[in-house]
Amino acid sequence: MTAYGDPAGPLAGVTDAEVAAARALGRRVAESVMGAAQVRPEVVGDVIVAMLAEGHVLIEDLPGVGKTTLARAVARSLDLEFARIQCTADLLPADVVGTNVYNRRLEAFEFRPGPVFANVVVVDEINRASPKTQSGLLECMQERRVTVDVHSHELARPFIVLATQNPVEFEGTYPLPEAQVDRFMVRLALGYPSAAAEAEMLAAHEGGDRTEAIEPVASAAEVLEAQSAARRVHASDALRAYVVALLAHTREDRRTELGASPRAGLMLLRAAKARALLAGRDHVLPDDVQALAPAVLGHRIVLSPEALDATPDQIVADALAATPAR
Repeated sequence: MTAYGDPAGPLAGVTDAEVAAARALGRRVAESVMGAAQVRPEVVGDVIVAMLAEGHVLIEDLPGVGKTTLARAVARSLDLEFARIQCTADLLPADVVGTNVYNRRLEAFEFRPGPVFANVVVVDEINRASPKTQSGLLECMQERRVTVDVHSHELARPFIVLATQNPVEFEGTYPLPEAQVDRFMVRLALGYPSAAAEAEMLAAHEGGDRTEAIEPVASAAEVLEAQSAARRVHASDALRAYVVALLAHTREDRRTELGASPRAGLMLLRAAKARALLAGRDHVLPDDVQALAPAVLGHRIVLSPEALDATPDQIVADALAATPAR
């Protein structure tokens, strides 16, 4: 047995049955989503990884490539409460999290929950919301609760935010602050489909929106069980040291002003555990970390002004190439 599969510590204990159940769940969701949305399998896989790792997803790409369709397909594949927030410049925080309303019959204020109290929340064109409204999502995404007038309200479980944004349209948009971006476990780009896939999409969708026909393939209980199993997947000391070395390399790179944070490392480890579980393993391998590092770390890296030709993805790629997995 390799160092990465050595007997686990206190958090270990995922059973073969749990591994098999989570893997089957991932396959059902992937098949359901890909049956309605023409996206690459690895993109769907990363969304499912984030879901099992209790993370949130930022889908960033050009107009018309299927960002919202992917988010809706994932939401409809799960037998969970679904809500959609269409962001506009005049959207208020209370429109997202809810507000207290005076009940004349009871002569008291009562809380009216906003759409974030669903299990799966699709936030469409998040960068069209004002910074004040964007900040209203911070507590929701990190703490899984909402505070209104000093009273805290717990959100539903499971809870995942699938946000979309258009990176090339700047009129009427507000850049996401670093603190907001850091709350997303993964950032994904869809890209244009191949010619064959695009022709297939035209034939499949010319009669209507196929996401409307999606039937749920997973229950809330199954998702929660898979999330619990993912937390108990074994990560060895050697694996954790490898993650720390990757983070250090991004911070020490002269082309970066801000490297990957400790929170980034924690999210990378959690995502790697979920990926290992979906692959049918009870322990994490460096392959899991390497596969997820671009999607988890890239959007957290801020380049220095001198890094004229570099990109965050290139910083991550160089860190992976320069960091051996012992």
